[in-house]
Amino acid sequence: MKKRIASFDLDQTLLDHSNYQIPESAMRALERLRENFYIVLSTGRDMDNYYSKQYGDLVRPDAVIHLNGTKITVGDQLIYEHRMDQGLLERVLDYADKSGYAIGVTIGDEDYYLHPEKVEEMDLHRWGQSERCFKDPRELLDQGVRTLAYIGFEDGALDMEEKFPELKFLMFAGRMGADVVEREASKAKGLIRLCRHLGTTPAEAVAFGDSMNDYEILKEAGLGIAMGNAMDELKAVADYVTA
Repeated sequence: MKKRIASFDLDQTLLDHSNYQIPESAMRALERLRENFYIVLSTGRDMDNYYSKQYGDLVRPDAVIHLNGTKITVGDQLIYEHRMDQGLLERVLDYADKSGYAIGVTIGDEDYYLHPEKVEEMDLHRWGQSERCFKDPRELLDQGVRTLAYIGFEDGALDMEEKFPELKFLMFAGRMGADVVEREASKAKGLIRLCRHLGTTPAEAVAFGDSMNDYEILKEAGLGIAMGNAMDELKAVADYVTA
């Protein structure tokens, strides 16, 4: 039997932020799906990072659409990656630094953020602790970056999106931060590339999500399902809204 894709966002879709656990009911559902579906994580995270790998080990996905479609892996195989334009990255860092915005990215075990004190403050609010390993964010200019993360209130994200129309600032469901992605990148395009690799189609796929970085993939998939805690804009384009 030909397998289809079942794509799941991680944060606030599979992963409950009230206790940072994936509910047993969700784990049972994933196991029931495996026989007929490729289990795919489609997330703004890089699932190879230190704070994400534990959840990947738990879910055991067949493939991962990382970083809003800018990195795709099937098992241990990297099948696609895209890096942000270096000149654009430098301009973004300059403006964020001058404006007091916390923006950066985690690569491997290290966190490269401007205004790290604001990231720590958010960590303490969300988790009660912060164990970041902060490095100079200007080192990102030599490393190559696929996406960024903005930590802060929505007004700052809107300001930066107006300043940089080539970028999307995709707000998290709690509106306390955003994924920062080039306009042409999305989970939806990651799904299209992954379907081509696996010999299936987006029309046969099912996608679950809760935040604005799930907007395109819920529209692209044959069946798009918004979580009950999803943003209203996402619920409006979903085929179904779950509890």
